[in-house]
Amino acid sequence: MPDLHDVVDEIAEKMGQREDRGAVATYIPQLARVDPRHFGIAVATADGTLACAGDSEIPFSIQSISKVFTLTLALGVVGDSLWRRVGREPSGNAFNSIAQLELEKGVPRNPFINAGALAVTDVILSGHPPREALGEILRFIRFAAQDDSIFIDEAVARSEKATGFRNAALANFMKSFAVLQHPVDHVLGTYFHHCAIAMTCRQLALAGRFLAQSGRNPDTGFSLVSPERARRINALMLTCGHYDGSGEFAFRVGLPGKSGVGGGILAIAPGRASIAVWSPGLDAAGNSHLGRMALEILAHKMKWSIFGD
Repeated sequence: MPDLHDVVDEIAEKMGQREDRGAVATYIPQLARVDPRHFGIAVATADGTLACAGDSEIPFSIQSISKVFTLTLALGVVGDSLWRRVGREPSGNAFNSIAQLELEKGVPRNPFINAGALAVTDVILSGHPPREALGEILRFIRFAAQDDSIFIDEAVARSEKATGFRNAALANFMKSFAVLQHPVDHVLGTYFHHCAIAMTCRQLALAGRFLAQSGRNPDTGFSLVSPERARRINALMLTCGHYDGSGEFAFRVGLPGKSGVGGGILAIAPGRASIAVWSPGLDAAGNSHLGRMALEILAHKMKWSIFGD
């Protein structure tokens, strides 16, 4: 087996040399300002090894990667009754599609598209004002990463609120079917802010370790979720984590993963490692162009695909 540090360094060098970097998200003005030349990678293994390279210490907006953590929290609040309000199937449509939502009477196809994440956020709001619910989300991520310096980028949150008309339409449509139980502005405000959480690749890889280790945080020995729930979250990441590019990601990389339009991807090699990559340029499906390439190389060289060598 090759040395992990050598592989990670080699990947960062290769990605740094590539000219085809994708295009940064422009519909959120703050994200449009990010330099597409950035590339970072961090790998946290089950044995405690941490391998980082490139821009792994630069915070970036995790965007939809936060949906992994909000889903985990919501399942902790209401358990499997969550699935009465959101499905578990791939969407096959854009992450912010309203057409599919109309056909399915306001019930989102899965928790990782925008509509599904709004429904999950509504569950977390149960019994809490938005500020408290957002604090709970941030505390959970900080606890998972064992890092209290993780923060919400308020400029990104304001930028999302100012341009979030499609998300507002989704939320109002779901409210009309009583899928959302809280005021729409409370759900949207909480959603925009948890998508605006900023993390480095190192922090994100550390935060994802519980999904690689059967629900357990290796620093504390504390189980954040049961092994069964960790497996199910990983299953949803594999089938739904890259929107309508999920099949291509599973085909090429062979790992559960969740992308964000900030250019980050959290990938899980069950029993082996939690991996975070960041490259702001996106492909046509809204996923990190170089991030997917980097994970494909890593999974191949380390023989980490869940489908075998």
